[in-house]
Amino acid sequence: MKPRSRGRQPGTRGGGPDPIDIHVGKRIKLRRTLLHISQEQLAGDIGVTFQQVQKYESGHNRVSASRLFDISRVLNTPIAYFFEDIGPETTGDRTTPAARSGETAEEEALGPDADPMQRTETLELVRAYWRLHNADLRRNVLELLGNISKRE
Repeated sequence: MKPRSRGRQPGTRGGGPDPIDIHVGKRIKLRRTLLHISQEQLAGDIGVTFQQVQKYESGHNRVSASRLFDISRVLNTPIAYFFEDIGPETTGDRTTPAARSGETAEEEALGPDADPMQRTETLELVRAYWRLHNADLRRNVLELLGNISKRE
């Protein structure tokens, strides 16, 4: 009989938090921050302590499916949001038939720390966009940014 390794989760490196749990935690924090919700408020809404929310956001504690469902409802976002932008640098050596086989040239050039959704600049841009109360103005800003980015 093969001995069980204690405290080690699939995909962990050196017994630390699982990279997918870290990614999900970062997405929870990003969404919570975008909505100006404190850790204390989120914790109260889902029935845990704010320390537990801190552990979820750092990836040190894994979020159960039922808790992630609660978090998604409080943060008004689909559960899939928490798994968006997962790439090979996060999934590591996990292999499934549907897994991507390698990084694109762009992913390789940007590196694993270049997730634009985790940048303060992105957060500031989204906040400024939603401060525009006029829907037509928001649409124009979005169109302008789209046109500028096409020229780059």
